Amino acid sequence: MKALTYHGAQDIRYEDFPDPDLKADTDVLVKMDRCSICGSDLHIYHGHGFSKDTGFCVGHEAIGEVVETGRSVNRLKSGDKVMLSAAVGCGNCAQCLAGHVALCEYGLGRCYGLSHALEGCQAEGIVVPMGDFNARKIPEGISPDEALLLTDTLPTAHLGCKNADIVPGSSVAVIGLGPIGLMAVEIAFAMGATTVYAIDLVETRRKAASEMGAIALDPADAKARIKEDTKGRYLDSVVECVGADATINLGITLARRWGTVSAIGVNQTKEFNFPMALAFAKGLNFRIGTCSVQDHWDELVALIRGGRLHPERVISHRMPLAEGAEAYRLTDMKVENALKMVMTP
Repeated sequence: MKALTYHGAQDIRYEDFPDPDLKADTDVLVKMDRCSICGSDLHIYHGHGFSKDTGFCVGHEAIGEVVETGRSVNRLKSGDKVMLSAAVGCGNCAQCLAGHVALCEYGLGRCYGLSHALEGCQAEGIVVPMGDFNARKIPEGISPDEALLLTDTLPTAHLGCKNADIVPGSSVAVIGLGPIGLMAVEIAFAMGATTVYAIDLVETRRKAASEMGAIALDPADAKARIKEDTKGRYLDSVVECVGADATINLGITLARRWGTVSAIGVNQTKEFNFPMALAFAKGLNFRIGTCSVQDHWDELVALIRGGRLHPERVISHRMPLAEGAEAYRLTDMKVENALKMVMTP
């Protein structure tokens, strides 16, 4: 089969890759229909990924069609259209069955496309471990594009907003307006926020947030504007979607006393000088962590069906998998109004 593979910094190749096969009776083999690039894939693209492996298949967002199942698979069959959870778990322990794969009691929580340990989804074929648990039939009323955004981007944005303690009447800032940040803007409104500030360096992304009803700000202007608007009280909730030291610090600055900062951007910094004195003085709640995708599916499907969320509008480009290297370049450079890249075999 063909796949996108990692060979070093800015070296993503479309090449032949071994055909996947079932390794366990609980595995499911999926023919990829469409896949996408996540912002966290860029950490691998930049050469400071999550392992020292090279030559592995990248990517963790995909939907497709089941073509083969292990004999112990009960919920899925050949021909089913499925969406894959970017994060996989053992599917047997109490934590996984509750949807919390990050807390897998057997330590088997993993993500596709970080190493050879679990090959990625930007490939013509994908093996899903514990397929009954880690893949789900695309629900009725959910389009393929919506299903693709449900594999990681939308659940991660949802986690960020839930961790930010957003309630009806909240004032919120979303920092970083990539696909996850833009989805966080929409989710914040769906959760009842009355005011959402959307902060990003890129003008086109600020415009997209403004069209959703947010107050779009350049980072250089954000603190002064929010201080003025709130008469120095600042904001109830901040959702930080970048993972850079500067944006995390900005988020802490923009939160009010007893406010909440939720950080979901992937930070590669080994050490961060947390502003303890400021956080202490504010009585700040600070939450950070990865998303257990399965835990968010039911609630998000209901919101999409109800017309409250429109995740497909963050899709900016559609390209064949063969042009994957170019798709990564456009995503990395943020050119041609690049947001979410969708690729097909």
